[in-house]
Amino acid sequence: MNAHTLAPEEHFIEKEPYYEAVGDEIAIFQAAHANRLPILLKGPTGCGKTRFMEHMAWRLKRPLITVSCHDDLTASDLVGRYLVKGGETVWVDGPLTRAVRVGGICYLDEIVEARKDTMVVIHPLADDRRTLPMEKLGQLLEASDEFCLAISYNPGYQSVLKDLKQSTRQRFVALGFDYPAPDLEARIVATESGVDAALAERLVRFAQTTRNLKGAGLEEGASTRLLVHAGKLITSGIDPVLACRSAVALAITDDADMLAAIQELSSSLF
Repeated sequence: MNAHTLAPEEHFIEKEPYYEAVGDEIAIFQAAHANRLPILLKGPTGCGKTRFMEHMAWRLKRPLITVSCHDDLTASDLVGRYLVKGGETVWVDGPLTRAVRVGGICYLDEIVEARKDTMVVIHPLADDRRTLPMEKLGQLLEASDEFCLAISYNPGYQSVLKDLKQSTRQRFVALGFDYPAPDLEARIVATESGVDAALAERLVRFAQTTRNLKGAGLEEGASTRLLVHAGKLITSGIDPVLACRSAVALAITDDADMLAAIQELSSSLF
């Protein structure tokens, strides 16, 4: 049997990711990491949680391994499994194990989407034990001081079946994220997409209008990410109304009446 892991340098972020702080989240994350505390990010989709994680990995000079959780994600997907390669049995570490071994940051995005058995391996890493049970190897892997476990979820999509249990939540230091204040969001959109300040402000006003429709025909309003997408289309020569339809309206709804209403909003602004 041979062991196979990925070199940690594959996950280092060399260039500073652009991130605008909206509060004390950077200081809190740094303090949590220094005290070996796991971190929970909660907030709507597209509001900057993943970019924040990339920025903190760069700031702390630690490798970042990100896992996008889904319905079929199992504990074995996180920890690792035996595979047959070239006629021999090889153990291949999962992303969580790789992060534990190299003292990296493992970011489990939308953790509530993963299968329930993943909590069996997450819980001992998220308390004072800071250990990873590897049943198939018969090992208990201890995390180094530099290892950090971070998870995220969107409270707006909570349901009885997909909620984060208190037994999990209360292991973590929590950071709440939301869309930035309008002036800051406009600056982010302008910086990320290349549109001018005036156009960025109009995009943000457009997004705020769609966010006011949440629960009244829309599950979610336009995210900062979608505004950046629209801005990039505009800087490439696409008409603003068409850019908003393709990058925002069609991305957030399939309802014909709601699409028409959003189209009217963008036409009035642009």
